[in-house]
Amino acid sequence: MVVSSAVQDRASCLREQLNTHSYHYYVLDAPTIPDAEYDRLFRELQALEAAHPELLTADSPTQRVGGRPLDGFMPVRHRAPMLSIHTETDTRPQGAQSFDIQVRRDLGLDADAPAVEYLCELKFDGLAINLRYEHGLLVQAATRGDGETGEDVTQNIRTIHAVPLRLRGPAPAVLEVRGEAYMSRPDFERYNARQRAAGLPTLVNPRNGAAGSIRQLDPKLAAQRPLSFFAYGLGEVQGWELPATHAALLDALAALGLPVCEQRAVARGAGDLIAFYERIAGQRDALPFDIDGVVYKVNALDAQRQLGFRTREPRWAVAHKFPAQEELTRVEAIEVQVGRTGAITPVARLRPVFVGGVTVTNATLHNADEVARKDVRVGDTVIVRRAGDVIPEVVGVVLEQRPAESRPFVMPECCPVCGSHITRPEGEAVARCIGGLYCRAQRREALRHFASRRALDIEGLGERLVEQLVERDWVRSPADLFTLDVARLAALERMGVKSAENLVAALARARQTTLARFLYALGIREVGEATALALATHFGTLDALLAADDERLRQVPDVGPVVAAALRAFFQEPHNQDVIARLRAAGVHWPETVPVAVPANTQTLAGKTVVLTGTLELLSRDAATEQLRARGARVSGSVSKKTDYVVAGRDAGSKLDKARQLGVTVLDEAGLQVLLGDG
Repeated sequence: MVVSSAVQDRASCLREQLNTHSYHYYVLDAPTIPDAEYDRLFRELQALEAAHPELLTADSPTQRVGGRPLDGFMPVRHRAPMLSIHTETDTRPQGAQSFDIQVRRDLGLDADAPAVEYLCELKFDGLAINLRYEHGLLVQAATRGDGETGEDVTQNIRTIHAVPLRLRGPAPAVLEVRGEAYMSRPDFERYNARQRAAGLPTLVNPRNGAAGSIRQLDPKLAAQRPLSFFAYGLGEVQGWELPATHAALLDALAALGLPVCEQRAVARGAGDLIAFYERIAGQRDALPFDIDGVVYKVNALDAQRQLGFRTREPRWAVAHKFPAQEELTRVEAIEVQVGRTGAITPVARLRPVFVGGVTVTNATLHNADEVARKDVRVGDTVIVRRAGDVIPEVVGVVLEQRPAESRPFVMPECCPVCGSHITRPEGEAVARCIGGLYCRAQRREALRHFASRRALDIEGLGERLVEQLVERDWVRSPADLFTLDVARLAALERMGVKSAENLVAALARARQTTLARFLYALGIREVGEATALALATHFGTLDALLAADDERLRQVPDVGPVVAAALRAFFQEPHNQDVIARLRAAGVHWPETVPVAVPANTQTLAGKTVVLTGTLELLSRDAATEQLRARGARVSGSVSKKTDYVVAGRDAGSKLDKARQLGVTVLDEAGLQVLLGDG
């Protein structure tokens, strides 16, 4: 069947549009259309190609995921060898000096000669790949292999959206692009979260994720693992006049539509190399992808040719690595720590090991599910990872070295600090001590929350003062605050008599509050301001709430099975009952009201995300937030494509600009009142 010129033109137009949008989204990180519009164009092209298979082209976006599973990877002999780069073993910044000295010696430069110019790049922690383009079209992708022969992984590389299937603009007859396939940290975390939710195996780290994805025999499985790519060099080239410097070469690759990392710089001499090393080392943990060092390359391509190679390594480049972030060690014991919010975290006590620049003796195991999934046991040899200031974690077990007598870890039933029960709410990964107001491990956080502005609002009870009160063991629960007097407080550091008198006066004022504020101040898990207000309104008195069973609790708007379970667990704990009784005995009181049954259909904004920006005149930001949450809305601090409304008050700034850019509905205060149902 002959395809009309109109259909051919439409298919060509769609391919061009989709490739352009992919370039802006994946390479420039500057999307030009909403995801839904991209999907609509993609489906239209799919339909045209399904109806007219002769329209299919190798650079069609629909062909990124296609082809049958392979029986194995075919060998590919590299036209130009993929050589490895020599590694500088001195992980101090000064390690750059030895490379500069060697380059100057090999170039025959004396002490008075100008500084050598270098291009500094990042050393990505992924998998080296060679992309072969012929007349601008991607025809083959291969791994490094032994440098002479790699494996054909074209089908899997085509699933990486950052890799252009066709280069932009005039292209050489042959252009082989060397670069790194990698998995970003956010994509790694999202992938593992999906796998855990589905009960499937997770990836150990982004590097293993990238390597494993590229070596999937089924490209459809490879496509499920989100990868990216950075170009950093060349292989075989035909019909292209090379620029004079490596920096200009990377700019030229970027102009062809290839992703090139922005964190690169031209340096002159060893001093600039050291400065780049230190700067990137400081930024390492904030980058969205893993690196294990930096790379220095002589910038002038003529000088590169003059320097040549030694065996299998170029003389004009070196990889300057950072201290290792993963090492092997042994688990000596597994204990649990109690966090300030009651979270119970299993911790591996390790045989000391130097990793990430420090000696590590402890590593987090996150939660019971993670311990079970990784099957970490006392006596195991484990891989420990530390990145910057991030808490070290156990990322895997070397099963071949497991002792025969090892036993699985079992989470304790009672808190090791206060003896309260440990519970794990249904659907949550984290187990928690329900000691709350009583548990010493949670005491500081509980007191700060109790005194906060939207709780009992105890002016003058700041973080440093709370620390002193807890350290001296003067305050074991919020009820003890009301036993403090001026003489004792005045003896504390940075607390004169006047400050002590002011705090005692603030405590006296705090005795009179509202039931909603009191409930919020107790710090009950899952009970925020809106839920506390709904409970106070529904029950009217604390005694009625304390006597409520599960059925009565779930009649309250905002209270589902999770919140009801948290309330029952908190109020049934004897320690918490004692603290509440002591608070009432200390004079903390509130006006009791007639219960008001609030209909459940007040959740008019359930599922909606709202962002507040600027100064509101009719309502305070806190009050507006409370009312929105009471109606089921999620109040966020940042604007995204998932935001439903942005409420803009006076002097609204960048959030308003972003809302307009993304096409998010913008409301003024009158619009907010209508949204709340008050207008």
